[in-house]
Amino acid sequence: MTSFREFAEACKTIEATPGSLDMTEQVAELLARVTPEELPVVTHFVMGEIFPAWSSEEIGVGAGILYNALAKSAGLAVSDIKGLVRETGDIGKTAVKALEKVSSGQVTFSSFMDESDELSVLEVFERFKAISKANGKGSQASRIKNLQYLFNSSSPEEVGYIARLAVEELRIGVGEGIVKDAISRAFDVPSQEVERSFMLTNDLGLVAITAKKGGRDAVLSLGLELNRPIRMMLAQVTPDLDTALADIGTAAVEWKFDGARVQIHKEGDNVTLFSRRLENITDSLPDIVEAVKENVKADSAILDGEAVAIDENGRPRAFQDILKRFRRKYDVQSTAREIPLILNIFDIMYLNNEELIDLPLTQRREKLADCVINDARIKVDTQYVTDDPDEILKIYNDALKAGHEGVMIKNPDSPYSPGKRGKNWLKKKPVMETLDLVVIGAEWGYGRRTSFLGSYALACHDPETGRFLPVGRVATGFSDEQLAELTELFSDLIVIESGTEVEIRPEIIFEVAFEEIQKSVNYESGYALRFPRLVNVRSDKSLEDVESIDRLEEMYLMQRERNGK
Repeated sequence: MTSFREFAEACKTIEATPGSLDMTEQVAELLARVTPEELPVVTHFVMGEIFPAWSSEEIGVGAGILYNALAKSAGLAVSDIKGLVRETGDIGKTAVKALEKVSSGQVTFSSFMDESDELSVLEVFERFKAISKANGKGSQASRIKNLQYLFNSSSPEEVGYIARLAVEELRIGVGEGIVKDAISRAFDVPSQEVERSFMLTNDLGLVAITAKKGGRDAVLSLGLELNRPIRMMLAQVTPDLDTALADIGTAAVEWKFDGARVQIHKEGDNVTLFSRRLENITDSLPDIVEAVKENVKADSAILDGEAVAIDENGRPRAFQDILKRFRRKYDVQSTAREIPLILNIFDIMYLNNEELIDLPLTQRREKLADCVINDARIKVDTQYVTDDPDEILKIYNDALKAGHEGVMIKNPDSPYSPGKRGKNWLKKKPVMETLDLVVIGAEWGYGRRTSFLGSYALACHDPETGRFLPVGRVATGFSDEQLAELTELFSDLIVIESGTEVEIRPEIIFEVAFEEIQKSVNYESGYALRFPRLVNVRSDKSLEDVESIDRLEEMYLMQRERNGK
């Protein structure tokens, strides 16, 4: 059994370790020494996760619940906890300080307990699971009670990391890249095979335990599984059609629909739908479920497509109308009649117990066309294979005339690469270039907007460390109505509040337009956006969709090249 104290000590060492190679070695040692039962839990914990990305389980602890639990554990007022947050700027340090201030008559830190009384890693995980399952009347009290138990059963070394894990912000600099390399090192499995198995399972905990128990052969046996969603393949922006053709040559060209991505899993008559964020949205889209049941002629399949909301003239409606369908939990049928959807399917990754992701796109499309019957609700979108720039320009203009975003330009020989963004799939839109960035902070407004969060701090992603690196703030593009909606949306994601500044748990993605990317010493990323403005709140996207720091660097260099600098 591994105590949580041992895990906390390992985190402290990792946090103080400079350099990703040494950090990888520390993580590898941690993974190698825990028990098989603990390994999946520890693998996720060390990245600041409780559950795998594909899981529907969420811990759901916001600042309010966490502050209340700390206040009750320490015998302090919630206002005292908020004061400590402002003082420390870190929820982990706040937890330690709060419990140090307890009166001498109250039992909190368990430093006097013997080893048999120590919290184990698995006990902490079970408490987090209990928190995630709490719902309905009394659920908030239940979450607070479970957190209280953890805080009052912890040593000073543990309590800070428990508080950080509760909001899934461990902050020790360990991301997927380091954990993948650590699994490879700990269990002697080639890194490229760890990478592939993660692509197919979307679960590093599963990859780690498989590597520990069965080594390389077992890892190689991991594959796609129905009803366990995988990350969707992503496209890279191309500056123009000529550049795209130069990159790809003969291209497979499709319309880029103004819709929301859907991953479809069909197993017999059971159909499950997942959003781009890998959330189960089946109950919200009964019309799509019925269309798949009737029109996809396969015993089992995993499909990739785009759901488009249409108006009475058959043209795409506003993107926000699509999100209304995806979020709807009540009166679903009436909303489906009010906002009908068309599902455009453009790829297939699995068919009748056969994985297809390694096949070229052209072969996947043939299999897709053979198993889908097109009708008014569902269709395989039209694809043109050509190297003629005039023909591609015509397809592009036709897509715009139909009310869609532009075109996708794909390598006909490309495999399906889950979660990867590269030059095998390119997208061209006529609008000002945009970036998908995660909100990590905000500032309360002033004047008539005092009650609104009105300026939002944005960040890109460093996939090596898992950290989000600031790139600036966006404060334009908001109506008062939208600010009210956003303030409510972010209210449960506030981790720390200090004066008018708040720190927000990274979860919500903003699509942001900008004039240019500039070098900057003011932000940790080294870059800043000039004149950013909000285009859309992309609640259909997940943290995996956040632009990487490498992508910003690439866009900056392309921008300089275009400007002749």
